[in-house]
Amino acid sequence: MSHIEVGSIVKGKVTGIQPYGVFVELDEETQGLVHISEISHEFVKNIKDYVNVGDEIIVKVLSIDPQTKRVSLSMRAVEERQGKKRKRHVKVKMSLNPGFNTLKEKLQEWIEQSKKEDLSK
Repeated sequence: MSHIEVGSIVKGKVTGIQPYGVFVELDEETQGLVHISEISHEFVKNIKDYVNVGDEIIVKVLSIDPQTKRVSLSMRAVEERQGKKRKRHVKVKMSLNPGFNTLKEKLQEWIEQSKKEDLSK
């Protein structure tokens, strides 16, 4: 365990899944936990949608308690570091023309406006 440091990125093997997190074996003598809040930037309802027992995953070491030998890990921090799953937001300007238009009538206008904004970036 002495070779594992806080802030390092390491590979581990998923050894167990509980409703609150994922147990990960880092080496023969070191096991860590990825809390459910550290799995993804998205809301995680079911951990098994992200990992399964036996999977090899890349994690960041958040903290190490030398007395209990507990290691806190994060998949989310690696996801952020590698730039994965960044959501793209598209802004659509609504016209302030008086009156009501149906969605069908406005949809083509919004699509064209979105295309123009994408080209300008």
